[in-house]
Order: sequence, then C-alpha cells, then structure tokens
Amino acid sequence: MLIGVISDTHDNLPKIAAAMELFAARRVGAVLHAGDYVAPFALKLLLKPGIRLVGVLGNNDGERQGLRKLCGALHDAPHRFELGGRTVVLAHDAEQLQPALVAGAHLAVHGHTHRAAVQPGTPLVVNPGEAGGWLTGRCTVALVELDSMRVEIVDLGEQETVRV
Repeated sequence: MLIGVISDTHDNLPKIAAAMELFAARRVGAVLHAGDYVAPFALKLLLKPGIRLVGVLGNNDGERQGLRKLCGALHDAPHRFELGGRTVVLAHDAEQLQPALVAGAHLAVHGHTHRAAVQPGTPLVVNPGEAGGWLTGRCTVALVELDSMRVEIVDLGEQETVRV
C-alpha cells in the first residue's frame, strides 16, 4: 500500500491542492498528516473521497474543535495505529516519539522541523518536511510504500523526487 505523508501545511491552499493532486495521481491508499493544518478551511482540501486521512494536531492548530468537527480522524499526538499491515506512530514533534511508544512499530512519522528527513531502521522514521513552504521556501511531501518501506520525498514546487 502506498501512502502519502504531509505535514506543516499552514493554510497554504495551493500547495495542499498540489499535494492532493500528487497523491491522487499516485493512487495512495491513505494520507497521514503530522499536524499544523492551522484552520479548518485548509483541512477541507485534504478530505477526498476514497482517500483515508489520519492526522494528529500540531502546535499551531488553534481551532482544534473546528478541525475535529470537520474530521473525526484527527487525534492528539502521538497516535499509534495499524495501516496496511504495519504499525504506525504519527506525531507532530519528534520528541513525542518516545521509545516505549515506537517499540515494535514499523513506521514513525513526524513533522514540526519543516525539514524533510528519512532515518532508516526499525522503525523507519519519516519527516515529510513542510508542505506549506512558508519557513524554508521548499514545499515537500513523502510517499511511503508500506510493503517495501521505501520512501520518496517529493518537492511540490519542482516535482523533484528523491528516493530513499
């Protein structure tokens, strides 16, 4: 199962739309969002029929009640769950990925730093970077193939792909 991983969208509607177009074109089975949507109107762009969304709230999500009302699949971070036969831990900040929580997990996802990074190992740790692009000027997301645990970091501005 291919999944899309996104974080720190910070209300950048054109980049959220570009990410969702990429995810739809690649036929992802689910999208994981590691927090910092900011407002419910931005979250609406992530809700697409046929694509499951699982997310956690970040430190810049001020309108939490409105976000949760719009999407019941938003959780406080960290959130541990099963997806495609794999155990996944989804957090906003890497500091939330405590050893006891990630023990036995296959994939750990976080955002917050606005810098894309992949740490091989068990679990595989993926930070998709910032989709919003406000801090670094780069708008990145990740694609993770759960069967092989292969990761692609995609720059939405350049549609540049780095396979890991």
